[in-house]
Amino acid sequence: MADDARIEARTSNEVIRLWPDGAPRVINGVGPEATFLSPGGGGPEMPMLRNVTDATITVFRPSAAKANGIGVIVAPGGGWRILAWQHEGIDAAEWLAARGYTAFLLKYRLMGTPDDPEAFAATRVVNPKMAERIATKPPRAIAELMRDDAAHYAREIAADDGRRALEVIRQRAAEWGVKPNKVGMIGFSAGAFLTVDVAMSPGEPLLFAAPIYGGETSGKPVAADAPALFTCIAQDDRMLFKVVEGLYADWSNADRPAELHIFAKGGHGFGMFRRGVPVDRWIDLFEDWLADQGFV
Repeated sequence: MADDARIEARTSNEVIRLWPDGAPRVINGVGPEATFLSPGGGGPEMPMLRNVTDATITVFRPSAAKANGIGVIVAPGGGWRILAWQHEGIDAAEWLAARGYTAFLLKYRLMGTPDDPEAFAATRVVNPKMAERIATKPPRAIAELMRDDAAHYAREIAADDGRRALEVIRQRAAEWGVKPNKVGMIGFSAGAFLTVDVAMSPGEPLLFAAPIYGGETSGKPVAADAPALFTCIAQDDRMLFKVVEGLYADWSNADRPAELHIFAKGGHGFGMFRRGVPVDRWIDLFEDWLADQGFV
């Protein structure tokens, strides 16, 4: 089955374009949207997206018997260059819907990548010097990894799409059986940074924020009404574990509800994979936390 068909078969739910009349800001020079298969988080090959220029939300509705009136935006990761569409997107949205949440899978806009698959694959090779620097001195801010303006701009655009998704969901909440003031967000890696960026935006706060192996305050103050935070990271994720520790400290120091789980092993990008290791339990801990906070 072609890659496009494999992804289409898993996302036949209602899809809402976030900027049907065009977004206020765009990323120029992005080619046609493409799908491809790639292993993620130590698991098997999974569908991924790249060159996304049209931001959308895909709606995953719970059964009427389980619906709890809470909406959750799901933001996959991928370094603002790709979207880990299945194990950090579809799988998480389906997990939430099975438990009564109305999930909104966010397809946010990305930096451009080469149209040619071989040229694109060449851009994904890890820089040895960067890998060595991360291994010896884990960064404490994403700026230590993202040194080009294009990546920072892509992060801003992704946050624009996240805020727009929240706005659309609140405007149409009754249509989806969601209470406007009860919309939370979960994101992975780059999607975790997006989640925190949205959580720290002025206006009515999210119900909760769950940035998974990623996210930072960028030195900005955490608001007195900032949402409850759940986060987790593997200590052998040398790229981001210090960044996530800093995020938790910022939230906790602001006296906002925060829960952090650090696993000894798990690497980066484990998402919804079950590999028979302790890090698999993060989603169970998240479910317990949702119940403990009353978000059920």
